[in-house]
Amino acid sequence: MKPALVLASLLALANCDETLTTPAALPPEPAPPVPAANAYVPPSAASQDLARFYARVERDLLTRGLLRIDGGGPDTPYDADDLTRNFEAIAFYSEYPDHAVAIGAGQTDGQLSRWAGPVRVQAEFGPSVAPNVRVEDADQVKAYVSRLARLTDHPISTVTRKANFHVFFAGKDDSSYVVTRLRELIPNISQASLDLVANPRANFDCFVFASATRAAPHKYVRAVTLIRAELPDLVRRSCIHEEIAQGLGLSNDSPAARPSIFNDDDEFALLTSHDEKLLAMLYDPRLQPGVTVDAARPVVRIIARELMGQPL
Repeated sequence: MKPALVLASLLALANCDETLTTPAALPPEPAPPVPAANAYVPPSAASQDLARFYARVERDLLTRGLLRIDGGGPDTPYDADDLTRNFEAIAFYSEYPDHAVAIGAGQTDGQLSRWAGPVRVQAEFGPSVAPNVRVEDADQVKAYVSRLARLTDHPISTVTRKANFHVFFAGKDDSSYVVTRLRELIPNISQASLDLVANPRANFDCFVFASATRAAPHKYVRAVTLIRAELPDLVRRSCIHEEIAQGLGLSNDSPAARPSIFNDDDEFALLTSHDEKLLAMLYDPRLQPGVTVDAARPVVRIIARELMGQPL
């Protein structure tokens, strides 16, 4: 009961002949805190079932010797010619050319696309992500983004506001939250993209959309990554590594790329030395957004040989 109602009740019960002294006014109660829009809500039974499913998948992959974190070794040699071939396949073509988060970002297969301006990365979390997990995921993103900035020599940083690269960690229960946020961030987002985010297929652990503008169709200005909150630790880290790198411009996968995370075989979980070189090539100033694969090939060969320490 509120203090004002308590005082009124006492006055009504008091003897009318008695002189009552009105107590000093009580300070107002502080307003209760307004819950954050994505305040923690424990995951549903369906979400927990999905988490157990993904944990079994991860254990199976590890049992088969996959999800390697060693970055490759003597069993995975590669040379400048391999690097050139893999870079062309991964950087000049898109795994999902029809998926774009903004009107005006069309298919650009055969031409190089990347960011021209600073990349500001922000991790966001659906309500079903526990507070301690949010801290761990944010730390993983921050450390990885710092590594990417060093590898590319491009301005890439983590921010808490005014991001242009949003990394959502969200679970089965968080669809409405993510859809609402995407509509706030990208008012002209297509319904097809919203549907993919709201109801991702079971075989989609994570994915990324990167978009440009009609005026500069090969220069990315925005990206959105979704990583399932139900994923276990290693697969979750694998998604951070692959999707953010793909959102920078390494947008395809190639079955020939090894050792690499840009390969659907799940052999490697985390960015390899091979992949580090691909990122360095992508942001080499000798290659510009919009250059065709044929025009870029002689320069790509030179850069690859430089990175591998092979004679030109």
